[in-house]
Amino acid sequence: MKLRFEGNVTSLRPGIQALSQEIAFTEDEAGLPVQVELSAGDLEIGLNEGGAYIRFARKHQFFRGLGLLVQYGRNGRPFTIRETEQFDTIGPMFDLSRNGVLTLDSFKFLLRKMALMGLNTVMLYLEDTYEISGEPYFGYMRGRYTQDELREIDDYADQFGIEAFPSIQTLAHLEEFLKWEPVSFYKDTKGALLVGDERTEELVDRMIEAVSAPFRSRKIHIGMDEAEELGRGKYLDRNGYVDRFEIMTGHLEKVLEMVRRRGLKPMMWSDMFLKFASKDGAEHYDTETQIPEEMARRIPKDVDMVYWDYAHIDKEDYVKLIAKHRPLGCNLAFAGGIWVFNTFGVNYGLSLNATDSALQVCKQEGIREVYATMWGDDGMEGNPYAALLGLQFYAEHAYTEGELAWCQVAERVKFCTGIEAEAFLKFKDLDETPGSELNNSKQSNPSKFLLYQDVLLGLFDKQIEGLAMADHYAQLEQEIRRVRVKDAELDYLFDVPEKLCAVLKQKSEIGLELKRAYDSGDQAELRRIAEAVLPSIAAAVKELRAAHRSQWLRMFKPFGWEVIDIRYGGVLNRLDTAAVRLLDYVDGRIPAIEELEQDRLVYSSVNRFNQKGAGWCSYYYRMASPNVFFHVINPF
Repeated sequence: MKLRFEGNVTSLRPGIQALSQEIAFTEDEAGLPVQVELSAGDLEIGLNEGGAYIRFARKHQFFRGLGLLVQYGRNGRPFTIRETEQFDTIGPMFDLSRNGVLTLDSFKFLLRKMALMGLNTVMLYLEDTYEISGEPYFGYMRGRYTQDELREIDDYADQFGIEAFPSIQTLAHLEEFLKWEPVSFYKDTKGALLVGDERTEELVDRMIEAVSAPFRSRKIHIGMDEAEELGRGKYLDRNGYVDRFEIMTGHLEKVLEMVRRRGLKPMMWSDMFLKFASKDGAEHYDTETQIPEEMARRIPKDVDMVYWDYAHIDKEDYVKLIAKHRPLGCNLAFAGGIWVFNTFGVNYGLSLNATDSALQVCKQEGIREVYATMWGDDGMEGNPYAALLGLQFYAEHAYTEGELAWCQVAERVKFCTGIEAEAFLKFKDLDETPGSELNNSKQSNPSKFLLYQDVLLGLFDKQIEGLAMADHYAQLEQEIRRVRVKDAELDYLFDVPEKLCAVLKQKSEIGLELKRAYDSGDQAELRRIAEAVLPSIAAAVKELRAAHRSQWLRMFKPFGWEVIDIRYGGVLNRLDTAAVRLLDYVDGRIPAIEELEQDRLVYSSVNRFNQKGAGWCSYYYRMASPNVFFHVINPF
């Protein structure tokens, strides 16, 4: 499609050029004239006999409008579109701290997709993956960004009108930095800073300086979530018992002084204040919690509170929990989730339903700032590219006043990414298996625990006994092949799920087969499994690992891949040992296989027998073995 832009497009030119290859248009003097004009607020796009127009109030709106013009104008038929933004700020939070640190090229790719969608902000979650002068262990060997890299991301985002800003941790969630012995003087507990210590305060000051310097934005997220350990380690030894609310508000005030001094606008996660106010001091989703007036009075009002909630489906829950935040007296933002957490897939069943309810309530309650978090818990087997359908869902909500039509989302995601919505939805079926609750609302993750569990120990076998897991993955493998489009730019995203299915159609139920054959004394079957089935599984695991490695090195910096590599190595080595053990038994070299002598137990209370899904586990090392991976003598 050839276009000729008319009007003042000087500030838009870099973004236009960046998107020209993305959506296949060229600028040409003989092209369709496109009048570019400022509007009073709404985004307006149209095509008529005299040409086309894009009217916009904010820079990011123009690029959504450009995408819509190309999408609907390619057939030459007249059209008009008028959209009113429902939020002032909306965009993703990329987790860049759980091994997967996006390369600059990958980050820029995602920013181009965001621009086409009309998103206008991106939060970079950086625990220790940025440089601090004088702190060589901060982000050491973790793929940390340099100041120049962060500045380049900010520059690239700005050309599309996207505000990039950092999200850091100034209290807890700093395990990966505090694990180093040379910096132990900063540590209260395993993951929390030793507040009240002069050296800690000086460190936090340098954190804020280092991470804010590369960005145009004056916004900074200072974290402070899930700090349950606060004051319970060295702080307790030094000071005796001090109420956690007292410790936290004292520390918060010092952090805010550092932020104010630099003219920054802070925000923080709200969960700890709701936990302090709850009956047991631990629950931040308790709809009965009331923020006491005394507590509310002592919380600074110049820090925005970010209410995070990834799992509620009912709109009434969001209404109640937003109301619980009101007494805090702070500006309130909302952070939902696209569930790439702890899985090889994306839990779209839960994500889309929870997001739909949450954003409808945000519109109703006047919440004007919304984020879509994509956490990489426990190693980042998944990736944010697979979550682009979820981001599109957020974007279309942001430009829709009434009920959002799925056909709109599907049309837009195909245009913006080149991938059909149906294909993206296959990612959910990696975990939306037999035994899962409707829309996987209980967050089962069998795609991960069935890959990593040991075939001889069968920790999750009781969870899936009687479920047709092998048939499910065999069928899903064929469905993924059916929806792939070889020439699509993002088709490679489906290499890993397809090859994971090729593994799990063989491995998911092999522990049950082993146990049955062993208990019935079927030595011929045990020999067949040892000599044919386990080697076949190992070959499929090797293909999966190669595909995953290729995908990782295409998206992320190499740091962190070693963790996944080691996990695959563990699967392969245990398959090899299992074959040896089986042959030793059937050939009479050992009298029994002790692992198979053990009864299989339900892994946890999260199981289908009590309507909590097919199972969930948060940590690889617990999937792989019930034995000790590491022993911490002194966690503080």
